[in-house]
Amino acid sequence: MTTHEHTDTYPSKKINWKGTTLLLVIGVVCIASTLRMPLTVVGPITSFIREDLGISHVLAGFLTTIPLLAFAIISPFAPIVARKFGLELTLFLSTILLAVGIVLRSLGTTSLLIFGTMLIGIAISFGNVLIPGLLKLKFPYHVGLLMAFFTMSMNLTAGLGAGISYPIANSSLGWQGALAIALVLVVLTILIWIPQLKYNKPEPTVETTKERTPLWKSPVTWAVAGAMGFQSLLFYTTAAWIPEIYIAQGLAADRAGWMFSIMQFSQVPMALAVPIIASKMTSQRPLVLMFTVFYLVGFIGVVMEWTSLAVLWMVLLGLAGGASFALAMMFFTLRTRTALEAADLSGFAQSLGYLLAAIGPILFGYLHDLFGGWNITGWLFVIVVLILFLCSFRASKNEYVN
Repeated sequence: MTTHEHTDTYPSKKINWKGTTLLLVIGVVCIASTLRMPLTVVGPITSFIREDLGISHVLAGFLTTIPLLAFAIISPFAPIVARKFGLELTLFLSTILLAVGIVLRSLGTTSLLIFGTMLIGIAISFGNVLIPGLLKLKFPYHVGLLMAFFTMSMNLTAGLGAGISYPIANSSLGWQGALAIALVLVVLTILIWIPQLKYNKPEPTVETTKERTPLWKSPVTWAVAGAMGFQSLLFYTTAAWIPEIYIAQGLAADRAGWMFSIMQFSQVPMALAVPIIASKMTSQRPLVLMFTVFYLVGFIGVVMEWTSLAVLWMVLLGLAGGASFALAMMFFTLRTRTALEAADLSGFAQSLGYLLAAIGPILFGYLHDLFGGWNITGWLFVIVVLILFLCSFRASKNEYVN
C-alpha cells in the first residue's frame, strides 16, 4: 500500500462508509456535478446572449463547440500534469480554474464570454480524464459502484442545468445569472475537496518497472477510443439537432425542445446501473448488444417520422446514450491494470472522442443543407451506431491495453 492511499479502507473489499472514505466519495460526486452543468446551461439561453451582445449565430453556436475542442486538446496532457503535481491537487486547481471561467463568462462582455468558456473547457478536461484513474487507485474493488455515482451525478446536474437556465435568464438575473448558477456547485466542490489535499503525492503511485508498450500501438486502445468517440458524437449531435428535426416534422417548438430533456433524464437509470453491472462481467458484450438495439430502434423511429411515438424514441435514445457513455467510461478502468494506465487511456480516448463530438453537429448541419432536409442525414445516425457497435464490441473483450 502506498502513502497516497488512505490507510483504512481503499484496498479493502468492503467499503467503510464513514470518515475519510465518505468525504472522498462526496467529493467525487461533487466534482462530477460540475463537469456538465456549466455546458448545458448555455443551449436554452443562446438567444438571450446573442441578442444582448449582438453576436452572430455562428459565434453563438461556437459557445458549445469551444469546450469540446478544449477537451480534445487538453485531455492527453491531464495525466502528465497529474503525475507532476498529484491527482488531488490537480483536481483542486482545475476546479478553481472552473470557478474563474464561470465568473468571467458571466460578466457580460463578448471577449470575456469567449475567454471564460475556454477556461471552462480546459478545467473540465481534467475532471473528465482523471476521475476514472482516481477511482481505480482509491477503490480498486469498487470501481463500478463509484463510477455509477460519478456518471449519475453528471447526468442529473446536466439535466438540471438545461432545465433551470431559461427561467433564470427570463428573470431579473438575466442570462448572466443563468450562466453563473453553476458556480454554486463549483464553490461547494472546492470546499469539500480541500481535505483531500493532505493525501496528494506528486510522483506516480501505482506503476510497474517494466517498459510499457505505447498506448496507441494497442488495438484495444483504438477500440476504447472509438467507443468513447462515436457515443460522444451521437450525444452532442442529437443535442444540437433533435429539436430542429422534430420541428421540421411538424412538432411545436416548445414540445420539440422538451424532447432533448426527456432524452437527457432517460440516461440516468443506465448511468447508475451499467457501471455496476459491467464491473461484474467478464465480457461486457451483452450490454453493447442492448444499447445498440435501443439506439437503432430510437433513431429509425425518428428518421421514419413516427412522431406520435416521439417520447418513446427519446426514452430509448436516452437509455442507449446513458449505457454507452457509462460503459465507455468503465473501459478506462476495465481495460487497464493501474491507475496511471487508466488516466492515460482516458486522456487518449477522450481527446479523440471530443474531437469527433465537435465535428458531429457541424457535419450533420452541413449535410442537412447539402441534401435540403433531414431524411438522408438522419440515416447517418444509424451508420454511426453500427460503427459504435463494432468499436464497443471489440473493447468489451476481456483484455488489457498492455
